[in-house]
Amino acid sequence: MEVKPGLRDLLWMGAGAAVLLVIVVVMLIFGYDRSPTERLELRARRVQLVELMRYSLAAASEAEKSAVLAVTDQESQSFADQARAATTEVERLRKALGELLAAGASQKEKDLLASFSVAFIEYQRVDHDLLALAVRNTNLKAFDLAFGPAAQASKEMDSALSRFLTRHSTSPQKVLLGAAGARAAALRLATRLAPHIAEESDQKMDAMEALMAEDDREVRAALDALDAQPDLRTDPDLASARSGYSRFSELRTQIVALSRRTRTCARSRHP
Repeated sequence: MEVKPGLRDLLWMGAGAAVLLVIVVVMLIFGYDRSPTERLELRARRVQLVELMRYSLAAASEAEKSAVLAVTDQESQSFADQARAATTEVERLRKALGELLAAGASQKEKDLLASFSVAFIEYQRVDHDLLALAVRNTNLKAFDLAFGPAAQASKEMDSALSRFLTRHSTSPQKVLLGAAGARAAALRLATRLAPHIAEESDQKMDAMEALMAEDDREVRAALDALDAQPDLRTDPDLASARSGYSRFSELRTQIVALSRRTRTCARSRHP
């Protein structure tokens, strides 16, 4: 199952920013005029700092991707902490390099560091939003609920209504239509969850939730009508269908909230 598009986009942005930064730091090593003897020590220190920056950037990028792909919250948090620590180290090294270049470097070298600093600010912005989403892991949780407990609850309800229809095949038409209608509406509702999790548009999410609400009203009205008939109130399959749908409804509320939270986090990176 793919992660939510907003999160995937951030991951690609983070990777792209990291590549750009590596290119700039490589230029900081090799993009200089050949130094005279008196600058050898300064040059060696500069190269050392740049190499450490490259290493820390690579570590931050790998930890960032691991935080996104981690299955559990604990793993996501651990990798996110590692990514933040590595990014903090890059910033410390960047400042040290700036002080070193200020002491004696060509304008070209200073311009390269300035370019790196601009790119690094953007990298930090993307990194902040990406790790916030990774730690929440909301879209993965939503998919897990939708295709795990929610799917199971929906299946239990559907099986109960299938048994109900088989046992009451000679009942009045309104009984059969009521059970079949509840079954169809519940299945429609269940199929709307995955598209809602994957959706990025608030307007489309609103429309999906409106359709879910219609399906929900249809299911509840049909079950209430069946339950209102004295000879069906104690039917075990009808009771099982109600129980399964109750669990499904609780899970649906959680899934929609998680899906909305992911969308809100993704949107926050575009104030």
